[in-house]
Amino acid sequence: MVYSPIPDPDELAALIQARMPFGKYKGWALLDLPEAYLVWFSQRGFPRGKLGEQLQTTLEIKANGLLGVLEPLRKRGANPPRPKGRDSS
Repeated sequence: MVYSPIPDPDELAALIQARMPFGKYKGWALLDLPEAYLVWFSQRGFPRGKLGEQLQTTLEIKANGLLGVLEPLRKRGANPPRPKGRDSS
């Protein structure tokens, strides 16, 4: 993967729609995963492939306070509903 300072719009759209496929947070949008869970993965190793890249990107977004930048895309329906118990405002 080659680093680019300009995010790929298709990759961001895929990240916004991505869901956790296994574990305690199965079914959750990756962007809704707790930061502590993402840090746990970073300490033990992210999964290989696209999921690992998306989890690592999600951690970077959250750790740098950039989640709000993606909220307008999420609110336009680019993401399925959030898990129960989460504030959707």
